[in-house]
Amino acid sequence: MSGPGLRSGQLAEAAGVNPQTLRYYERRGLLASPRRSPGGHRLYPSDTVTLLRVIKTAQRLGFTLNEVADLLDAGRHQHRNQSDTGLQARAREKLAEVERKLADLAVIRDTLRAAISAGCDDLVACAGSSCCPLPFAELAGPAERTNCADTC
Repeated sequence: MSGPGLRSGQLAEAAGVNPQTLRYYERRGLLASPRRSPGGHRLYPSDTVTLLRVIKTAQRLGFTLNEVADLLDAGRHQHRNQSDTGLQARAREKLAEVERKLADLAVIRDTLRAAISAGCDDLVACAGSSCCPLPFAELAGPAERTNCADTC
């Protein structure tokens, strides 16, 4: 490393993280333990700023810290076959997960819109109504259902 390096506070500020995050990432193995100054201060290489930004960006994309650690490890060992562990494979898996969540959210959105349109105002009363669009209406037996005009 050229130069003295960045102290914890400097690094945290430059990367936009909390100083405690640095120690946590060290414990998790995401960051290498830094060298120490003669006074005992942690001194990080300047390229650690980029690494921290990569970690935070991966988290914003939905990767867990364990997944980030695996991706970083795969990147450090590029000589291995990465067909099942590299960024491309992991990004495809994460994209499929996000698309499933989006589909679930679309159903939730549409159901809430239908509940608003139906004028549902009382969850308990609507639960027994055959016209209630909320999913629990399907749980009510025929004898428990009431007239739509009476509830929704």
